[in-house]
Amino acid sequence: MLNIPPNWGTFFALIVSFLVFWFIFKRLLFGPFLALLSAREQRMRELKDDAQRVLNDAKAAEERYRRELAQVHRASAAEREQARRVAEQELAGAVEQAREAARRTIEQAQAEVEGKLQLAYQHLEELSRALARELAEKLLGRRLGEPAHSPELRQ
Repeated sequence: MLNIPPNWGTFFALIVSFLVFWFIFKRLLFGPFLALLSAREQRMRELKDDAQRVLNDAKAAEERYRRELAQVHRASAAEREQARRVAEQELAGAVEQAREAARRTIEQAQAEVEGKLQLAYQHLEELSRALARELAEKLLGRRLGEPAHSPELRQ
């Protein structure tokens, strides 16, 4: 039961026992538990910082990867363009060589046709002279290389 006025001896014993238990619990339970919570909080902060650092490193690596990929794309586009130019130059050279070969072939064919035409003209001229000579001999009734026997020429 509760006495009014309190029993001061019991009251002081209760306060002393409370302080003794508080000191013991603080040393054995509260201190280590609070230290454990503080260490855990510190560890969580370190892990969060590490995670943020790793995330920043990953972002930097991704950006570096994108830059390098863009650079590789530009380099490959430049190489393709250079290869296309080289192929066009080779094609132009091959076309020019083919044109030159065709021109030479045409010139040779023209020269051959020209030579054959000259031979044909010569042969035609020889034939026309022979025909003209034969026609003249038939008309005159004698060979052209022989002297004429006409009475008019003798006088």
